[in-house]
Amino acid sequence: MTSITTKKRTNFADSLQYAGYLAVAKTRAKVLKVFTLVVPMPSPILLVGKNACNELCDLFIKEGRTNVFIVTDAVLNKLGVPEKVNNYLEQNNIRYQIYDGITPDPTSKVIEDGLRQSVNAGCDVVLAIGGGSVIDAAKMIAMCQGNNCQPKQLIGLFKAKKPCLPLYCIPTTAGTGSEATIGAVVSDDETHQKSIAIDTKMVPLAAAIDPTIMQGMPPHITADTGIDVLTHALEAWMSVNASADTDGYAASAVETVMHYLPIAYKDGSDLKAREEMGVAAHHGGLALNKAGLGYVHAIAHQLGAYYGTPHGRANAIVLPYVLELNRKASEKRLAILARKTGVVKDSQDSDAEIADYFIAQVNTLLKTIGISPIVRDMQASDFDHMAKAAAKEVRDTYAVPAYMEGSDIKNILIKIKTASEKASHDKLVSD
Repeated sequence: MTSITTKKRTNFADSLQYAGYLAVAKTRAKVLKVFTLVVPMPSPILLVGKNACNELCDLFIKEGRTNVFIVTDAVLNKLGVPEKVNNYLEQNNIRYQIYDGITPDPTSKVIEDGLRQSVNAGCDVVLAIGGGSVIDAAKMIAMCQGNNCQPKQLIGLFKAKKPCLPLYCIPTTAGTGSEATIGAVVSDDETHQKSIAIDTKMVPLAAAIDPTIMQGMPPHITADTGIDVLTHALEAWMSVNASADTDGYAASAVETVMHYLPIAYKDGSDLKAREEMGVAAHHGGLALNKAGLGYVHAIAHQLGAYYGTPHGRANAIVLPYVLELNRKASEKRLAILARKTGVVKDSQDSDAEIADYFIAQVNTLLKTIGISPIVRDMQASDFDHMAKAAAKEVRDTYAVPAYMEGSDIKNILIKIKTASEKASHDKLVSD
């Protein structure tokens, strides 16, 4: 039996460990703040509208690029999504090579295969046509080709010595905003744990938000990627490194998602809603570039690595739990956001009451767009490792409003598992 003295010593040791964790995390957050103030953050030229794809191609054609490496995935290629671009390139006598081997959460091998094909074809410009995974992979391919290196050599902060190959993006989902960010996520070939390469050199030169490209996106993808936008904006807004600049982008994204995501979900052919969501995703990317993310992403990354949960869906599942835990620390900021975005109008309620109302509205949105809380095959034996990895990601990378202990993260995972099992049971009964 463990003695009371032993328990006290263990608790004291845990307290010291947590105090050390907080000290390191807060120091890193301050360093990140200085970094965002000192290092210029480039942003791509943004083209918006039905002709945006052609206008994007005109940019690199005028630059004298003659051999395009198109990065996409097999599903999009099979559906003919790149054809609009392919036809325009052919009309202008521009050669192109298509690589459609990108998988969700692309691994180093996937990127290496693309790099090999681009180099062998002698391509002089990279064009991403796809969602976040495609754009991240294209960033890494362009960076590797420009620096004559392999993906693993770029993991971390500012590892590239030279610019990337000229890079352009056409997002097909309104989600990651990766076309605006200075990071790319790469998964380990064996463990599927995610690592991040961060460098201002990988920001694309231009991006096209073309609603006609996005209109074929099915409702469940619209929902998942739309909540990814919302999560980027909310975590950037609540970050202690938020600024007037990032607040403007984050608030714009939140307001747009709350209004237009249900419309795009219900009617994918609504080009106005598609266009607005595409711009919102871009704004979310610009906000997180400087303000960063938080625990929603850190925990969601674990759900993706361990159980293959799509990233946007994982964010949607985790978001309510983190909002609830952050509510006290962020209630003033959430109340300001609710007023600024019109979620509440001329309310005389307290900040706490408005924050509660805002969180309730987010939860209502999740239900409206059919977010399922089901995560397949969750194992409680994984939770200690998942909590540790999520805590490390936050400590090393993000400037959050309040830090969680490992037990807090583990409790979130337990709640997700419980809710998942209940939803699975209810679905089985209803079927």
